[in-house]
Amino acid sequence: MIEILKIIYHQGKQFIPDVTKVEVPGIFRGRPVITNEKVDEQELVELCPINAIGLDPVSIDLGKCTFCGECARAFPQKISFTKDYKISSNERNRLIISEGMDSPIEVNPATVRKEIHRVFGKSLKLRQVSAGGDNSCEWELNAANNVQFDMSRFGIEFVASPRHADGIVITGPITQNMAEALQICYDAVPEPKIIVLVGTDAISGGIFADSPAIDRTFLDKYHIDLYIPGNPAHPLTIINGLLDLTRKKKLGKE
Repeated sequence: MIEILKIIYHQGKQFIPDVTKVEVPGIFRGRPVITNEKVDEQELVELCPINAIGLDPVSIDLGKCTFCGECARAFPQKISFTKDYKISSNERNRLIISEGMDSPIEVNPATVRKEIHRVFGKSLKLRQVSAGGDNSCEWELNAANNVQFDMSRFGIEFVASPRHADGIVITGPITQNMAEALQICYDAVPEPKIIVLVGTDAISGGIFADSPAIDRTFLDKYHIDLYIPGNPAHPLTIINGLLDLTRKKKLGKE
């Protein structure tokens, strides 16, 4: 008993009572802030190897960003990363942060499909598909349901069969070898169903965007319900994104 109390004293409680209001400890890069400071913008753009930084105005596309932090280290007066982990959205363009913006990234309730609230508001079963992923986002998805984050308390769980699922969660850039398997999995999920992209690779292809080994035509055929950025995505980002998508109350609706 004494040893258990010692562990609690030194490490604190593992369980997070409220995953919507907790500060991420340690080193974490969340939503970036871009100031109006004047810098060599061309040098800033060339610094990013995956073209996540744009001009006119200076912006960072979190769907492409690997959160390496090189831009913030080279131009600290221009770019900084906050610890805001609520960076998911149901609209792709909301993942683009422009200079002078300091507002949170949110799910737009006006564009969430009505059946999502009606059918998945209290229970959501998902089939995860690793479509050529590097196992980083896959690990974080597993962590989202461990004793610390406990995503299942909200009725959100992963299932083994797509026939038992309400939608699919895609990680990885979608390689040619996985394109057909992804389609088969999606077709096996009963209607209505959702598609969630987790991680930079899934959202934009990441560092593999121009590779001839990937086949992202699947994404051109269907509506994407939620984009969860990160490299990898943090469990808190994953959970809050799914909650904001499915919960009426979270979106200001009753």
